[in-house]
Amino acid sequence: MQLKLMGRGRRMIAVVFSAAILMGCGPQGMDAAINSPYPTGAEKKNVLYTAFAARSPKFLDPARSYSTDETPYTYNIYEPLYGYHYLKRPYELIPRTATSIAEPKFLDKDGRELPAAAPVADIAESVYDIELKRGIMFAPNPVFAREEDGEFSYWPIHESELKDKFAMTDFAKTGTRELTAYDYVYALRRLASPRVASPIFSTLAEHIVGFKQYGSRLREMDAALRKDLPVGTRDVPWLDLRETGFAGVQALDSHTLRIRVKGLYPQFKYWLAMTFVAPIPWEADRFYSQPGMARRNLTLNNWPVGTGPYMLGESIQNRRHVLERNPNFRGEPYPCEGEPGDREKGLLADCGKMTPFIDRIVFNMEKESIPLQGKFIQGYYDIPQVDRGDTGVAMLVAAGDSTEKAALYAQHAIQLPTTVEAQMQYFGFNWKDPVVGRGDTPEQQVRNRKLRQALSIAFNWEEYVAIFENDQAQVAYGPVPPGVLGYIPGEAGINRVVYDVKGGKAVRKSLDQAKRLLAQAGYPNGRDEKTGEPLVLYFDAMGGASGSSPTLDWMRRQFSLLGVQMDIRATDYNRFQEKMARGVAQMYMWGWVADYPDAENFLFLLYGPNVKAGKGGENASNYENPEYDALFERMRDLPDGPEKERVIAQMIEILQVDAPWMFGVFPKSGGAFQQWVGNAKPTQMVRNTLQYMKIDSELRAKKIQEWNPPIWWPVGLIVALIGLVLWLAGRTLRKQDRRTAFGNVAGEDAK
Repeated sequence: MQLKLMGRGRRMIAVVFSAAILMGCGPQGMDAAINSPYPTGAEKKNVLYTAFAARSPKFLDPARSYSTDETPYTYNIYEPLYGYHYLKRPYELIPRTATSIAEPKFLDKDGRELPAAAPVADIAESVYDIELKRGIMFAPNPVFAREEDGEFSYWPIHESELKDKFAMTDFAKTGTRELTAYDYVYALRRLASPRVASPIFSTLAEHIVGFKQYGSRLREMDAALRKDLPVGTRDVPWLDLRETGFAGVQALDSHTLRIRVKGLYPQFKYWLAMTFVAPIPWEADRFYSQPGMARRNLTLNNWPVGTGPYMLGESIQNRRHVLERNPNFRGEPYPCEGEPGDREKGLLADCGKMTPFIDRIVFNMEKESIPLQGKFIQGYYDIPQVDRGDTGVAMLVAAGDSTEKAALYAQHAIQLPTTVEAQMQYFGFNWKDPVVGRGDTPEQQVRNRKLRQALSIAFNWEEYVAIFENDQAQVAYGPVPPGVLGYIPGEAGINRVVYDVKGGKAVRKSLDQAKRLLAQAGYPNGRDEKTGEPLVLYFDAMGGASGSSPTLDWMRRQFSLLGVQMDIRATDYNRFQEKMARGVAQMYMWGWVADYPDAENFLFLLYGPNVKAGKGGENASNYENPEYDALFERMRDLPDGPEKERVIAQMIEILQVDAPWMFGVFPKSGGAFQQWVGNAKPTQMVRNTLQYMKIDSELRAKKIQEWNPPIWWPVGLIVALIGLVLWLAGRTLRKQDRRTAFGNVAGEDAK
């Protein structure tokens, strides 16, 4: 019995110690092993780890994708004709698959070529002939796979052969081919397809010759193919866009694309930097049109086909997505120029080296922000979320509010760079309103202008930035933000209506000056000089905000400094939009994010023909000034250069005097990067940033081990508890043995 007990005890002790070793093994400790979103040892590989929240990206089809959470994938998988220089500011357009930025040639209504300096009225078309780089190859993909006899491996494919296929990686064979101009032709034609419903088609159809009519023709073709099919059928015969085209988009040869644009539209070049015009091979469109594909999520929305630095290697909806280095990517040199300060930050150290630097990018889903932040602090995420421009700003604010967090971020050497983005938040006056608007008579126009100027002086945006933006925004002196051609830096750009200049810096004019303007407007001490009634102005707050929020209370106080009462009319966003469309809101606050880095994309927000009331444009203040409108039309048609900048400066000066807006702020965005992430520069205009970043995986592994030491006390506790159990069990067994032995002796005596 004693030997049997010892054997049982040895086995139990072995189990205990095995469990203890397993629970405590590894340099990361128990907590680290539980929290790590990737396998042990993965931190030593050339892989970048980040996260996405809420849901998987909905559209990876470039014709449909229009959301920022999709851009880390689309802009690194697909290649538009153009892109933006990663480091330079103001943003500079550069070629991606094109050999250069094409200058258009101009034609008159009879098709005759015009000189470059031809009058705008004479230009009927701008013709862009864009030459492509040679040797650009698509990433390996089953859509290109062929058999030895040249036939496509997966066309046609019977639905029964798709039983075990739910990802493109389930297809054993892949292929590739060279990018041609025909792929861009196919992509642009596809924007007009009713099966795609691209959000950008209606905009481009206004500019590209014959595009709108082509869309109508495709709707007819699609209807004919669906004529005999049940309503709601998903498997519809392929609509082959090679069979019909239109004059506005053509391939002159395999490496020359021609696009014909109506009239003069210099901003058209910026659309060619968006993935809406990324190339689509006809083979991919045909492959995904086969029966059964859509039911298995085998579509361009889920599995892109591109020529960019990365390709989608894994996609598990609402769990994980992985970008892998495209083995067919030609490589592009890292930039050697940037803006002032980039060299000192180490952003030019990789000048001329071929990109991309990172082999894989892993996106893990994190539903909650607290676990995400925790894993980032532990070192398990290199960047919290690639698509978010507010993470770094939020961490800077948190560090400012908490010395403990500031010390933690400093200890971990987390990089929190910020930049002023090409977007703005402004306070608008309705030009149609009789009190704060333009006014009907010359006398009323002068009085109303002085009222707007007085309010602009009293409304302290510097204080607003400090309180509500945590100093993470720049006060605006005009509508054009930094990073965009036409922004006027330094003393020259200061709004002299609202600020005095002292020592080269802007100093907000005094309240006394604002009160004098208010009195000249007919409201001394905030009361109507004719009736003695207090001046009450109405602010429409969107989003259902209550009339007593901290921001609104602060705004009331700004107006009350002049004796003016501000009444808040809170409403939900739909009701707010309806009031703006009718032009009945007196004052409001809104914002704008640039589609492209051109001053036109901001200045058109105050262009007369774009008024919102009655016309549905983006001029929410319904501002109209013939002088401004004439300058806008001239500026819009000018190429980038000194003359365009002079016209923009004239336009801004008109707006500063008229004050249809209080120009508000240019928000900042900021990234959060671990110390081992190199070449990290925050930007929301450049979307293919992952191509330029790099990882020091050795430093990462070292820091993860340092920040997540082994936790051994649970092992000791478990061993002690098991030991106690064994001791108690042994004691019980010994008692049983004694009773058994006693019983045996008693039995012998009885015999």
